[in-house]
Amino acid sequence: MTQKELSYVEDAIGHETNIISIASDISEKLDDEELVSFMEEEIENHTSMKERLMNLLEEKTNE
Repeated sequence: MTQKELSYVEDAIGHETNIISIASDISEKLDDEELVSFMEEEIENHTSMKERLMNLLEEKTNE
């Protein structure tokens, strides 16, 4: 993986972290249970994506 590709993965991890943070803040302020459920699902999706990206970065670091 090139340095440019590694930088892209690091940026993507940062974006996922921001999305998780924003979604969590929004979820805490919602009263509608359907919306809360949707936001929690989105948080799970983005957390999963962040973990996959971190694993990819770790694999490439260990090579």
